[in-house]
Amino acid sequence: MEIDRAVRASSDRRLRTKYDNAVYVVQRAFALYPFEEVAFSFNGGKDSTVLLHLLRAGYFLHKSSFGGEDEMNTIQNCPLRTIYFESPCAFPEINSFTYETVSTYGLPLETIHSDFKSGLEGLLKERPTKAIFIGTRIGDPNAVGQEQFSPSSPGWPPFMRVNPILDWSYRDVWSFLLTCKVKYCSLYDQGYTSIGSIYDTVPNALLSDSSAGKSFRPAYMLSDGRLERAGRTKKNTSVSSNGTNNTEVEQTISRSASIIVVGDEVLFGTVEDKLGSALCRKLHAIGWRISHVAVVSNEIDSVAEEVERCKSTDDMVFIVGGLGPLHSDISLAGVAKAFGVRLAPDEEFEEYLSQLIGDNYTGDRNEMALLPEGITDLLHHKLLPLPMIKCKNVVIFAATNVDELETEWGCLLDTQGSGLVMAKPFVSKHLSTSLLDVKISPVVAKLCIDFSDVYIGCHRISRSGPLVVSLIGKDNQRVEAAAQKLTSSFEGQFSQVDSCK
Repeated sequence: MEIDRAVRASSDRRLRTKYDNAVYVVQRAFALYPFEEVAFSFNGGKDSTVLLHLLRAGYFLHKSSFGGEDEMNTIQNCPLRTIYFESPCAFPEINSFTYETVSTYGLPLETIHSDFKSGLEGLLKERPTKAIFIGTRIGDPNAVGQEQFSPSSPGWPPFMRVNPILDWSYRDVWSFLLTCKVKYCSLYDQGYTSIGSIYDTVPNALLSDSSAGKSFRPAYMLSDGRLERAGRTKKNTSVSSNGTNNTEVEQTISRSASIIVVGDEVLFGTVEDKLGSALCRKLHAIGWRISHVAVVSNEIDSVAEEVERCKSTDDMVFIVGGLGPLHSDISLAGVAKAFGVRLAPDEEFEEYLSQLIGDNYTGDRNEMALLPEGITDLLHHKLLPLPMIKCKNVVIFAATNVDELETEWGCLLDTQGSGLVMAKPFVSKHLSTSLLDVKISPVVAKLCIDFSDVYIGCHRISRSGPLVVSLIGKDNQRVEAAAQKLTSSFEGQFSQVDSCK
């Protein structure tokens, strides 16, 4: 079965674990309930698309536990009763994708033209239905209190809600869809990250990409899944030509970056990585969001794998460490391998090296002048003895300490062609409390839903120290509103601190 094979062959261990847990829930449901009394609620969205293919895989594995090999070779689909609540407010693309998918996978469709509750009441009266598979995930407004098997709420028709992907994240969903190479609704390639009705859904402003000649990047390029529902908002009458609110875009848009720190000395704990954290602060100060920070060993393959992973999902990738004449300086070779090019001598860079090093370098000077062929730009600045190296959207810093990074960063900001676009900076508020984590947990969880555009994180500086709640966003009023809602829930229990450190 192609879905099972694709996931098993993936190097993403997290995805394999999520998949195993989800198909176990599917198989468990098929074992508990008669197949004809189980249904699948499909709405054409990314979550229910994932669930469809998990059902196909789970059905295959369920049948394989007692079916013969010849019989198993014929099983490709899961002929499960499929419910679609068609609405006049739905996007045409959702409707067409739904009907196309149902046809492709041979799903017996039951279309309902009423609201969810009334539709279920009518459905259960007509046909016995003991369980319904639903693509609910933690973070969805209706997910609070649900488990993988949850009875329907009081006042609703009685049935078991089966939630195989309840613990899946936004990243998990897209990792599955891209790994399995299955078709999904075309709206997700147009910047939509969470699709509701035509009246309350717009492309996610965080994916705006007008500089690249198109309006929005695909949904899978959203680096922070917590902002998945940022496009689920009432449409404003003041919109730009591409249909988004100009003020909203200005307030929330940010670029994403990954940081790769190269150094065995960091992995061994010999030195502390200060460059990566310093670069995080600098990027946040110009409104960029950090999606990923990794420390890799001084190996070409390690660098290449990390660059390959990040270069297509983030606007820019920054590498610190591994640039210079030492045997462990392999960053450029790793970048070249990630882009599938060779290292070749660069005469201009070699001339700069000659002027800088003179007779102090006894090795083959050409080795330091080998740069990734055809993808390298040299970024010149009068304050730097050597140009900075930029390969496509990857910048390699030569800095070995925070002071040198400070200089290089300032020069990068001042250099045309750096790729750094200034965005509205993040603002933050840090609140300290002596309350226990379990005491504030429900309120913080609700805040994350109500203020999806605000990053909310909690940590303790020491084991016995106070709990610090950090609220970070681009709209100061929203950050303040989130802070006010938190503090008002625990009158007199929070105090503001200057830093989260």
